[in-house]
Amino acid sequence: MSETSSNMQGKVVLITGGTNGIGKAAALALAKMGANVVIVGRSRDKAETVVNAIKTVSGSTSVSYLLADLSLMAGVRALAAEFRSRYSRLNVLLNNAGAFFSKRELTAEGHEMTWALNHLSYFLLTDLLLDSLMTTAQTDGEARIINVSSGAHMGGSINFDDPEYQHTRYMGFGAYSRSKLANVMFTYELARRLAGSNVTANALHPGAVATGFASNNRDLFALGWKVMSPFLLSPEQGARTSVYLASSPEVRGITGAYFDNSRLARSSKASYDEAAQRRLWEISAAAVGEPAMVGV
Repeated sequence: MSETSSNMQGKVVLITGGTNGIGKAAALALAKMGANVVIVGRSRDKAETVVNAIKTVSGSTSVSYLLADLSLMAGVRALAAEFRSRYSRLNVLLNNAGAFFSKRELTAEGHEMTWALNHLSYFLLTDLLLDSLMTTAQTDGEARIINVSSGAHMGGSINFDDPEYQHTRYMGFGAYSRSKLANVMFTYELARRLAGSNVTANALHPGAVATGFASNNRDLFALGWKVMSPFLLSPEQGARTSVYLASSPEVRGITGAYFDNSRLARSSKASYDEAAQRRLWEISAAAVGEPAMVGV
């Protein structure tokens, strides 16, 4: 048994977006290492199918699912409450759920869909599970938060006066890039606030991966992504950095960093602006109606 595999035995790992693509592949890899894997999905039938498949392939019985619509903050809150009622500890939170929307859509709560699903859900779920992570870090010596971003963040910018495109023209890729930049900035600010807690927070670029990404759209971008699929990384390849950050002893104690291909990398210049990171935190906390536990 490898050091990484033995290191994950019995550890509780929560993976959002765990029924498809990168999240599903990461769940399988971590289940094979002996982790107690909990995936989050929207469809009960699909979640059950994926859990059964992971159990069969991995040989692990410690695989389960929780249901939530993470575009809704009420759904995020319900997920966190259900997780806490079932599990007393959390070793790894892998925020992975996300999507691309070519046209501006609103959630039932009135948030712009890309911002709500790709960023606000990360922010709120992490905040609501920090108690579990910090308690686990006290007993186990560490806990890890991993935020799946994208190299698309390099071209992103955040209009703090209009983050959800209420008054400015919506562009699908611009909104996606903005949300992925927010993932990185949130990670850096979170790591700073968690300093000394033994809870680490890191972000990553998974690479260009052939998944169902953009398949919910009917436009040239979605068509182009489909055409490119044979030339993209497999979900298993795309999950490698997530699995590395969740399991490797090499990254123990590393926090506030950005990884690409399982290596430390530089994120965009904009992502390192600490004043902007703090402002993002403030507007995110206001948007989800949460005072934000850390650093208050």
